[in-house]
Amino acid sequence: MDSCHRTLLNRIITISAMNSVWRQGVYQNSIIKIPVTLTQAMLISSHAAIKRSVGEVTYQKFLIMTTKSSLLKVILLGDGGVGKSSLMNRYVSNKFDSHLFHTIGVEFLNKELEVDGHTVTLQIWDTAGQERFRSLRTPFYRGSDCCLLTFSVDDNQSFLNLNNWKKEFAFYADVRDPDKFPFVVLGNKVDVTERQVSMEDAQRWCQENGGYPYFETSAKDATNVSGAFEEAVRRVLSSEDRAEHLLPTDTVDLCRKPRANGSCC
Repeated sequence: MDSCHRTLLNRIITISAMNSVWRQGVYQNSIIKIPVTLTQAMLISSHAAIKRSVGEVTYQKFLIMTTKSSLLKVILLGDGGVGKSSLMNRYVSNKFDSHLFHTIGVEFLNKELEVDGHTVTLQIWDTAGQERFRSLRTPFYRGSDCCLLTFSVDDNQSFLNLNNWKKEFAFYADVRDPDKFPFVVLGNKVDVTERQVSMEDAQRWCQENGGYPYFETSAKDATNVSGAFEEAVRRVLSSEDRAEHLLPTDTVDLCRKPRANGSCC
């Protein structure tokens, strides 16, 4: 029996997290019950035997919890100039540069943090918001655990475009059920003196489009930046369908045909 398989078996038998319920960002333990008819030969034969014994959903949840739960991919989407790069740099490096150039394509930074007793490595992806960079950014949507839809409170058009960003992400990330995917909405640049988007309008949009958490942030003075990213982690950890939208894939289909129902936007 290979070491990876042995580790999997040991964890399945000893870890009390397989049939867990995600609640308030914390795995509530529930002892896994392996059928008494499961023989030792089945235990050491293959992962397939384990899967047959405990069920597909339980098996996939366990794999995700033990192999991917410590690395969460979060992606920032929104119009160019709303401050996505500044938010990422403020959160990861606690720095702010008012002379940052627009992102070309994608960039990412990692940050380790602890949320509700869970230590995770947050992989934060920053994307170019200009239309001409769409073909460069969209291939990186897949595999995202959470999406931060970002606009600037002093730019009403960036707010109006949130729905387009949501649709673009759901299409290219191949999200199975957009209504259940963990989105978080950020209204950035609350440090400005004149704003075009009120907090009430932003909160209303969030409620009407899925009940998403809304944070008013400022990369310049760090307002709510840490809280927004920590909420993104909580949204992932509390997502009931996490096992489904994170099912691992070994290949990327470069010939994937567009869906028959038309454009993503």
